[in-house]
Amino acid sequence: MEKKRVLVVDDEEDLTWSIARNLARDKDRYDLIAVNSSREALDVLSQLPVDLVVSDVRMPEISGLDLLLKIKENYPLTKVIIMTAYGSSEVQDEASKRGCFKYIEKPFEMNKLRELIISGIEQKKGFEGRISDFQLSDLIQMNCLGRLTNAIFVNKDDQKGAIFFEDGNIVHSSVDEMEGENAFYEILTWQGGSFSVEKSRKAKMVTIHKGWQTLLLEGMRRADEIRTIDKQDIESEVTRKKQDILKNLEKFVSTKGVILVSIFTIEGFPTSSKINSEYKDKYDISSISPIISGLMKHLETSINDLSLANLEEVMIETKKGFLILKTIPTKSDILLVLADKSTNHGMLKIEIKTLLKKIESLISDQD
Repeated sequence: MEKKRVLVVDDEEDLTWSIARNLARDKDRYDLIAVNSSREALDVLSQLPVDLVVSDVRMPEISGLDLLLKIKENYPLTKVIIMTAYGSSEVQDEASKRGCFKYIEKPFEMNKLRELIISGIEQKKGFEGRISDFQLSDLIQMNCLGRLTNAIFVNKDDQKGAIFFEDGNIVHSSVDEMEGENAFYEILTWQGGSFSVEKSRKAKMVTIHKGWQTLLLEGMRRADEIRTIDKQDIESEVTRKKQDILKNLEKFVSTKGVILVSIFTIEGFPTSSKINSEYKDKYDISSISPIISGLMKHLETSINDLSLANLEEVMIETKKGFLILKTIPTKSDILLVLADKSTNHGMLKIEIKTLLKKIESLISDQD
């Protein structure tokens, strides 16, 4: 199967660099291209098939919304995620009207963008077969509106299904031992697989008598219902794991002398954080983020220049306290700990080790 392709567009070079670096861990799932203008994006789109575009709204010459419109006109199968620091209900409404797949406001957690991208590229366009880039429902409508006599054979895992058309009417469907309307509805709920079309193939029996519009509407309703349930289950599990991570961070931040604890991506984007209540007036994660981002960038450059292996731990001690950066191996994220001089350094290291053991599996399970 050809690898998916994602195109990131933003006139801020630092942001596209950070996004590209962070999403490099997904290189086995998709190829990523980063450009810094809408014109460059249109040039890429004219030369390569792109599954998903992530675009800023405010860019010179061609805005993100205008780019979205051009993509929908010329590349209707390409999904678009709009990102902007100038979010408003008006911008979001306009993006939705122009065919935006998702919308995310800056500053955002990199994991949130990553989740949106993976969701976008893994939502099935249709079943692969001799006819590509079709929703199965589109293929059914094509046969019905064209008043065709054909058979569509669908395979998913160990299941095999078939839908028969005669003069544009759906006359028979089967899935293993199941036949008729229920078999047709079952096929429409499948989220993957492959299909093939046999022209002029007729059914040996008639088991369906309803009109195709009625069948298709009911089938799509059932499919949406199942997808909603599956999505809710997944989101509920992800939410639970995130809450468990925050509980562990909250417990850790109560350790004597700890100012704050945060999990950052390698580029300096915070994903989960807790600040000791005594320091909430002095520190906030949004102001720390660019500092950590710059620090991580310089550390990475220095480590590479010195031909050292990957970063595992950095500890900086000052007259007032400690800054500790420790890699979370399961995801290559960074655990940041700030502590004042009242902390026991040896005990702090033990607490950090205990914390890492508790959250490593939770973070890993979110992927």
